[in-house]
Amino acid sequence: MDLNADLGEGFGIWRLGDDEALLDLITSANVACGFHGGDPSTMRRVCAAAAERGVAVGAQVGYRDLAGFGRRHIAYAYAELRDETTYQLGALDAFCRPFRTRVRYLKPHGALYHAAAADEAQAAALVAAVKDYDDELPLLCLPGSVLAQLATGAGIRVVAEGFADRGYLPNGALVPRTVDGALVTDPEQVAARAVRMATERTVVAVDGSVIPCPIDSICLHGDTPGAVACAALVRAALLDAGVTLTPFA
Repeated sequence: MDLNADLGEGFGIWRLGDDEALLDLITSANVACGFHGGDPSTMRRVCAAAAERGVAVGAQVGYRDLAGFGRRHIAYAYAELRDETTYQLGALDAFCRPFRTRVRYLKPHGALYHAAAADEAQAAALVAAVKDYDDELPLLCLPGSVLAQLATGAGIRVVAEGFADRGYLPNGALVPRTVDGALVTDPEQVAARAVRMATERTVVAVDGSVIPCPIDSICLHGDTPGAVACAALVRAALLDAGVTLTPFA
């Protein structure tokens, strides 16, 4: 099982989360590429620290929305979203090169993640950007989503992702952040959910139903309070359950 986290999401003098501490615990780093968060110096710092630890670097691409942290929907035209995604991929890859690593996958962030799960045009723009840049790059996304379906149809490897610290609707979608139950904040509960995802391939939805969760990577959010302690607990629980942690890319 892969354990990933969103990193490098600060901007300028503003730091969000403890990137270096999380890099000691995870196997894949979703690095912000400067649109929803991050900046050149942050990108370089995180890529250097990830390479030093053998953590895979992925491009966490988002809407051009620093003020809203990429969590506000934008009705992009197909070509503009494709090109801005390609731009973000290239920017992060440039900061990987000095440390003899490279971008190994793409993951959309925030509102773009949710839009691409259901909106065919936005999903198609992400798929086109990957095909243009490197069609061997895997896409990290929700299993069964529109993005997953289009990527598979285009011959792109899809890596299914689960969220131990997010609530699920009975249909397998994530609970919107504006709704109660969107976040799971109890570290013990997050760890138990992660183990269940890894060993049983299921998750308990907000209505108490048990739904399939066939995943290869578990995401933890680095911007939540106590993220490092929670990630340490999740990692320990997975290892105790006999789960081998390794990057998927």
